Amino acid sequence: MTKQGENQAAGDGGVLETDSGSQGLALSALIIGALTLGMSPILVRLSELGPTATAFHRVFLALPALWLWCALDQRRTTQSSQAMPTRRATRRDYAIMALAGFFFAGDLATWHWSLQFTTVANSTLLATMAPIWVTLGSFLLFKERFSKLFLFGVVFAIIGTGVLMGDSLRMSADRLFGDFLGLVTGMFFGSYMLTVGRLRAHFSTSVTMLLSTAVTALLLLPVTLWSGEGMIAATLSGWGVLLSLALITHVGGQGAIAYALAHLPSAFTSVAMLLEGVAAVFLAWIILNEALGGWQIVGASIVVGGIVIARRGSISRGQT
Repeated sequence: MTKQGENQAAGDGGVLETDSGSQGLALSALIIGALTLGMSPILVRLSELGPTATAFHRVFLALPALWLWCALDQRRTTQSSQAMPTRRATRRDYAIMALAGFFFAGDLATWHWSLQFTTVANSTLLATMAPIWVTLGSFLLFKERFSKLFLFGVVFAIIGTGVLMGDSLRMSADRLFGDFLGLVTGMFFGSYMLTVGRLRAHFSTSVTMLLSTAVTALLLLPVTLWSGEGMIAATLSGWGVLLSLALITHVGGQGAIAYALAHLPSAFTSVAMLLEGVAAVFLAWIILNEALGGWQIVGASIVVGGIVIARRGSISRGQT
């Protein structure tokens, strides 16, 4: 196993967990997290508030639940006989934590904003380019090497996403700004995954989620106030949408991804996140009665196939 692989195999509290049971649990959490996050675009569309205000409430309303999770996790850790972290977190670790919060704030703000200037399909497709940025960042910043099979899986899965969104894609000059924001969203999310992947060697899932989310909320608040968007939902159903975004997609979905990043490589995790787009399409069909065509089923199958290939490619390089 590579040094990077050892770091990312660190479990909650920094304890190395490389057995197959931990790997299987992490892979299950990753899949569940990606599928859960597929609800995000639907909930954003149903929200009574503007895009930036919705993004702010997604993280702000999640803070009490994350604090409770962190407190319970800390209590469980102190009462157990498990090994403690290999070293104390440093100022540099906390600086990286703040950077993770910044990247996630950028991800939410630019993606929600892009939905105002381009189609959901365009924005989603460009935002799912995160595997490219994660793979490139891992190579340039951390000198990681990837097998040809893994890279083929990445390309295959991204092509599948294009097929999945194919009928809805609309390329035109008046959507270029929104498309650009969608591309920037993918860069922000890729950067977020790289930083969280490093943090998980020294912080538990609950601490990582609580601190990074707090930073994200602090950054999004002034942006939301500057946007002039309303901050208060008018109906109980409106608050229900916001709470669903906070508790289901953020605490649940994003928390599951953060857990998986302690055991799986960031590059593979970013590829598996393409399942989010698959889930969004099928949920839109079920909840919003949007048409589901044969090509979308083909695209979903290609995405899943690409993820399987990428997983085998990462295992062949010892990135488990």
